[in-house]
Amino acid sequence: MASALEDPNLEHNFKGHKDVVTSVDFNPNNKQLATTSIDKCLMIWNLKPQTRAYRFAGHKDAVMCVQFSPSGQLVASASRDKTIRLWTPNVKGASTAFTAHSATVRSVNFSSDGNYLVTAADDKSVKVWNTHQQRFLFSLKEHNNWVRSAKFSPDGRLIVSCSDDRTVKIWDKVSRECISTFTDHRGFANFVDFNPSGTCIASAGTDNTVKLWDVRTNRMLQHYQVHSAAVNCLSFHPSGNYLITASNDCTLKIMDLLEGRLFYTLHGHQGPVIAVTYSRHGEYFASGGSDSQVLVWKTNFDSIPYNEVLKSHSERTNPDPAPHITDIHPRIPHLHTSRPQEIQINPRTHVANMQSTDPPVMDIGIALFSKPQSRAAESNCASLLRDQVSSSLDPSSFPVSSHGMDPANGEPVTCPLEDHTGIPPELANTLEHIVEQLDVLTQTVSILEQRLTLTEDKLQECLDNQNTVVQVTSSK
Repeated sequence: MASALEDPNLEHNFKGHKDVVTSVDFNPNNKQLATTSIDKCLMIWNLKPQTRAYRFAGHKDAVMCVQFSPSGQLVASASRDKTIRLWTPNVKGASTAFTAHSATVRSVNFSSDGNYLVTAADDKSVKVWNTHQQRFLFSLKEHNNWVRSAKFSPDGRLIVSCSDDRTVKIWDKVSRECISTFTDHRGFANFVDFNPSGTCIASAGTDNTVKLWDVRTNRMLQHYQVHSAAVNCLSFHPSGNYLITASNDCTLKIMDLLEGRLFYTLHGHQGPVIAVTYSRHGEYFASGGSDSQVLVWKTNFDSIPYNEVLKSHSERTNPDPAPHITDIHPRIPHLHTSRPQEIQINPRTHVANMQSTDPPVMDIGIALFSKPQSRAAESNCASLLRDQVSSSLDPSSFPVSSHGMDPANGEPVTCPLEDHTGIPPELANTLEHIVEQLDVLTQTVSILEQRLTLTEDKLQECLDNQNTVVQVTSSK
């Protein structure tokens, strides 16, 4: 018998950022969440209760976007400092950086095979890169204002982008040509993405609307006007049946796309909601806002047959006609206004918070985990850093590291602690020794945590097998 449809539950309320949270993304393994902020930091939160979080420092300005690679082994971040960084999401926090654009980089996205990155920036361009070689491939330059978002289609053949020029464009990756332009937004287009099947795109705008188009027919499918302020971000459920949106009206809203109606309105943030995303399997979604909070919610939308979802609709909301799918030509707005019986959820009063305590946070910055270096390298450190920050990218090659290079041996170096803080050398040496010891302890704890997780997974597998055997035996 199918389980009942449950309202979203607030599982985690993470507090660690010091400014607006700009982007959120789940690790495909469902064990980590990456977030970025105006506070110049990227944070990796472990979803297992009471497990420490990591704060990575490296960008020189606000971090605008983050995404895990399909394998979960890399994290890409885009920043107002004009760079892209590729991080390893572990305690070492190693990263490489390259100057990707001549202005703020708003968006970064991996292709489904992880081989390519697409970036979008305030220099009005969309750029495609080879991930493994860290090499520039080509630019797409038909937007005439800031480009807010760019995404690969699931099969990697198409790229969709949106801009402050009020257009949404679809590009052919092979021919590098714009094959479709949508001009339906009356305001700036803030965010755009493909649905899981790649047949549809959705965009969010400052005109308070969310619009969906069929990329095969170039026709508008649905037009939602359920927010009372600009819509900043959206995310498709992996089933393709639901769409969640984040808005300056301080709410999250979930639309049922098959029924074409507003499904849930969620309250929890104390200000505009900037970012939202579903996990890769759809059982969680996370949001970040101007209140510096990160909320993680649990759902069971994909755990029951869709006819059961429709049945729950009839019990909760007024009937609403199904959306126009193929007969919208020329494009006509298909409005879906807020219904008085929509489900309103406020986690502070109605939804149990399963983890109210904040996890311990470890700061991982440029000065940590550095290797010993020559005094010549130390004397050149400041100029190396200045040269790297101010240099522009040659499309055929990238700088290897954010730390600068030792001219004596070509290896990465890190500026000594006293160069940054004016601390006396004796105290700096002591502090660096403490940092080295903490490094060893932290890595040991990390290894123990990984082994414990593997042991727990194996134990759960054994218990599941035992339960299966017991069920089979009892049925006989």
